[in-house]
Amino acid sequence: MTLSDRYAPILDRAFLLGIWLKGVDGILEIVGGGLLLITSSATLNRLVIALTQHELIEDPHDWLATTLRQTAAHLSVSTQFLGSLYLLAHGLVKVGIAVGVWRGYRWAYPGAIGFLVVFIAYQFYRLSYQPSLGLLLLTLFDIVIVGLTWREYRHPSRIGSLLAE
Repeated sequence: MTLSDRYAPILDRAFLLGIWLKGVDGILEIVGGGLLLITSSATLNRLVIALTQHELIEDPHDWLATTLRQTAAHLSVSTQFLGSLYLLAHGLVKVGIAVGVWRGYRWAYPGAIGFLVVFIAYQFYRLSYQPSLGLLLLTLFDIVIVGLTWREYRHPSRIGSLLAE
């Protein structure tokens, strides 16, 4: 038994879990993008204030809470609109690809790789001028998913058996 054979079940499960997580993340992005699209800036600002109030009472210098408040207070209508479109598009692509992979459609694999590479490139661009641990972790996760997707795409005989389990 080769090293590759020994870790194959773990990599297979990681791939399936990653695709499932991408699908759930896509659904959450669609919901978030839709809510961002229909929510006014004033309502969004009040919501952020309500959600961060308790944390700021405990720690008035909490970085996340103060950053969220500043962002919500200075969010322009055009930025909110573009953010909602980005979340909707990103979410729809993720859900579409996840469904395609789960149904065993061969086109979904290169589609997933292509879109993830584009998103990874954009995330690296964002990281270059605004470093963020969350975005870095998301980028690393996307890179792993690209590798696992490529691995599964190269072995079409295993794809059907994985999805049938």
